[in-house]
Amino acid sequence: MRKQRQWGRRGRPRPPLRLPRPTAKRTLDLLLGSTLLLLASPLLAAAALALAARGRRVTRHSARTGLHGAPLVLRSLDTRRLKLDVISRLHHVVRGELSLVGPAPLAPGDARNGTGGARRWRQELKPGLTGLAQVRHRSAMPWDEADLLDQHYAEHQGLRLDLAVLAEAVRAPLREAAGTLPWPGKARLSDTDHRLPGYSTAE
Repeated sequence: MRKQRQWGRRGRPRPPLRLPRPTAKRTLDLLLGSTLLLLASPLLAAAALALAARGRRVTRHSARTGLHGAPLVLRSLDTRRLKLDVISRLHHVVRGELSLVGPAPLAPGDARNGTGGARRWRQELKPGLTGLAQVRHRSAMPWDEADLLDQHYAEHQGLRLDLAVLAEAVRAPLREAAGTLPWPGKARLSDTDHRLPGYSTAE
């Protein structure tokens, strides 16, 4: 049986419905987000079982504001260990509710959610799993304020900036973790006086 075409009012066949093409940002979110979620699933499942075995709450639900001010319930593992709470939000990225990179999702009552003036850009950006403000707050520079960094991202967003933010989001925790490891042969300074008896700086 042949598939019948849909006809318009004047007897002309209607053109096939064309879905909007995904942007490069959405393509990155979908491909990388799905891959990371697949790789992290065993670790997330083990963490959830460990929380349940200890009688602790497994997931935490937080009310947030999404794209165009739409309400969003953020679901994440109720633990900050190894940043599993952030990683567990990858399903929001795959579903299109969050982006990998973007401003932090704000609570509905947050004053920064306003729609007037310079705040309007927040309504036009999808919140992110991480963002420029999250990776730059460690620098402790006086101008590294979250609002300014989020606005800077809104004005200069692009695939290259997203990749740079993601690289820093991965590199910074690894660098901090590596700094705490007791590497073999690593010189350590202490307050102990190791000078030989009779040592003097005077010539």
